[in-house]
Formats: sequence, structure tokens, C-alpha cells
Amino acid sequence: MTEIRLHNTKTRSKQVFTPIDPKDVRMYLCGPTVYDRAHLGNARPVVVFDVLYRLLRLVYGEECVTYVRNFTDVDDKINATAKARKDAGAPGTLEDLIHERTQETIAWYHEDMDALGAMRPDREPRATAYIGAMIAMIERLILAGHAYAREGHVLFRVRSYSDYGKLSGRTVDDMIAGARVEVAPFKEDPMDFVLWKPSDADLPGWDSPWGRGRPGWHIECSAMSYELLGDTFDIHGGGIDLQFPHHENEIAQSCCAHPEGSFANYWVHNEMLQVEGKKMSKSLGNFFTVRDLLNKGVPGEVIRFVFMQTHYTRPMDWTAEKAQQSEGVLRKWRALTEDVTPAAEPAPAVIAALSDDLNTAGAMAELHALTGDPALLKASAQMLGLLLDEMGDWAVAPEADLSAHADRLAALRTAAMANKDFAPVDAFKAALVAAGVEVRMSKAGVELLPGAGFDAALLPALG
Repeated sequence: MTEIRLHNTKTRSKQVFTPIDPKDVRMYLCGPTVYDRAHLGNARPVVVFDVLYRLLRLVYGEECVTYVRNFTDVDDKINATAKARKDAGAPGTLEDLIHERTQETIAWYHEDMDALGAMRPDREPRATAYIGAMIAMIERLILAGHAYAREGHVLFRVRSYSDYGKLSGRTVDDMIAGARVEVAPFKEDPMDFVLWKPSDADLPGWDSPWGRGRPGWHIECSAMSYELLGDTFDIHGGGIDLQFPHHENEIAQSCCAHPEGSFANYWVHNEMLQVEGKKMSKSLGNFFTVRDLLNKGVPGEVIRFVFMQTHYTRPMDWTAEKAQQSEGVLRKWRALTEDVTPAAEPAPAVIAALSDDLNTAGAMAELHALTGDPALLKASAQMLGLLLDEMGDWAVAPEADLSAHADRLAALRTAAMANKDFAPVDAFKAALVAAGVEVRMSKAGVELLPGAGFDAALLPALG
């Protein structure tokens, strides 16, 4: 059997992956809080763990892998969005508007992640369906002395768990000294975190032994993973930004509520995403959602291709140049493999690269070496979620006669070579690109091809 090695954040080392039960491999990924469209950074873990899911299914068998990714559908941001709708005159109760918003957002999420070629997980639990399980876990923590109730809140007693901080490599005292922590009069210790909080009449809530309220964020994943995967499972994944405090708190809650288990044996974290070398931020004007890119004509397959060029443990830099280059490569590969039946198995070199801590960049390099064997290229690319038949519509170029525009660009270039004024060439070329035209200029001449986002109405004037 293929040996898989993964970087385990828990041990800070690359380890051979040994599942608890090879016939029941279990993986949990922290999913989205469904209050708005998924931004590009949200999509990176989806693609990373989709690749891992595909690899596990190949190695252990499709029926032997269970992948769980949750939806957080109870959250103050969701409440605020629903309340804003209600204040704006939307009909229905606040609960109705919250349900409407989460249903809408989950549908958006599915649509956008499907466009990236990500397989749906085996289970997609919603937090609101597991409130009873959360209450039961909180009661166990109180009974064991790991949590306490104060003023309608229930808080986890952090210092009661001696291993707190081991995942992130911090001590409790260092965390207090180096971070802003919420200090409330009902807390025994500044680091104690909320398991349950009260809800007033204007907020959604559920009856509990501590009054009407709603769960804290961290308890949700602990309860859902326990209900669906048990007290110990194989892999827990997520973005590195969740390592502390979310994952640290999950471990503490879960191990204290179910000391017979060890929660997750392997912790796999992906690094963050940048845009053109900078942190994605609304203030910098470089923040965009997956849907923004799709609507601008960037195919989901291209987004996936760009993501996989960078190892998941390194920051991934999204650039327009990478997207353009990736589109060109995919077009060539799709032309090579059109109407080709894929080989029975992916190339061993591709599987070897993926098995070495999800080395997608190495796997992509192997794909480039397979262009002489279209059947093997197609099978190997499909293993990575590329060149799938259902994702290829974007690569079918629309028919258009661009010869007049090619002649015009060639004439402008000839004139520029004589008068050394290339501004007209650059302006005309930019206008063609804006219309979705792929421009190829070489010594041999000018070639124009309609791209996936081609719009003839946007073509520049020829005069």
C-alpha cells in the first residue's frame, strides 16, 4: 500500500500516516461561517483538503474514507446580517431571516466550491442541528470540573487542562502576556473561554440548564466531530489562523469531555493566501470572493491550478499573471486530451509526489512531463481534480473572426517600430485583453484568440 507522509502540527514533524482503522479513515475540516460569500482565502483549505481526500480515497478505497466539513450557521455575524435585513423591512421573524440567510449562503458556498472542482464531503453538519450534543458535552465538562456556570454563561476552565497550548507551542501565561484577552467579571481566569452564552429576546436561542442561550464557537466542532467521528479520529484540518485559539480550544474541550480518547491524531494546517504579494484586505482594495473571480471570467479550474502550484504549508500568492499562465497550460492540456479515454491509473510519480506531504507543486511538475502520453496525463490530472469533463466548458473557445483586429494590431506594431511610440500598440492590446481576447505577438506575426470571457461587444474600434 502507498505510504502517505503528512506534516503533523501536533508533533511539528512530517510523519508516516497510519490510520486508526484502514477501513474507516476519518477526517474533519473546519468549515465556513455562512454569513456571506466565500473569499479567495476561504477556498484554499477547500482545495488542499479536497486533494487529500482524493488521495485517501485512492489509497484506502472510496468506501473506507469519511470526510466531514461543518457549516457554522449560528454566529453573531449571521445574526447582525439578519437583523439588518429586518430593520430594512424584510418580512418574517428574525429566526426566519437567519434561516433564509444561512440557506442562501450555503447554496452560494456549494456553487462556488463546486466550480473549483472540489468534491462534496461525506457529511456537512450544521451547527444548529447539534445544539443538544453541545449542551450534553458542556454538562460533562461541568461535572468533571473543567467548566463552570456564571451569570447565564458557561466557561471552560483552561488551567484545568495541563496540555493546553501544546498544539500552538505556547504556555497559558505567555498567551496572557502576549495577547489581548477578554476580561469579564464572571471569568475565574482571563484565558477561560465561553462554551455557552445567554441570548436576549432579539437573538436566536435554545433552552439549556443555564437559561436560554446559544453556543460559543469552539464547542461546535468538538460536539459535531464527536457525534460523527467518535472520540478519536485520524485527521483534523484547517487554516493556520485557526490553530490558536480555535483548535487549541477544541482539543481541550474534547479531551476533557472524553478523556478516553485523544481527539485527532494528525493536525494538518494550510498557510494563508496573499494577493499580488500583499495580505488580502478590503482596505488595500485587493479583497475579492471566489464569485468575483468567476464572474470576471476566471474559470474555477484555473483558480484550482494556481492554488496547487504552491505547497499548502507555504503562503500562496495569487497573481493575475499566474492565472493567465495557468489558463494557457490548461488549454493546451485540454486540447491534448480531448476525446481521450484516461488511463486506468494515475502515473506513479504523481501519486508519489502527493503522498509526500501533499506535494502538489511536485505533482504538477510530473503532469508537465506526461504531455507525450495524453491518456496518462488525463488520468493523473483528474486525480488532482483537473481536466474533469464537467469542468471543461470554459476552454471551448467561442467562434469569432478577429482577423481585422489582428491586422490592425500588426499595423500599429509596424508603425511603432518605426517611430518608437508604442503607446498605441499597448492601448489597443489592453482593449483586446479587456474584451477577453488572448493576444499572442511574436516575430512571426500577431495571433488573436477568443478566451473564456470573450465579449465581442467590448472589442475596440478599428478606426
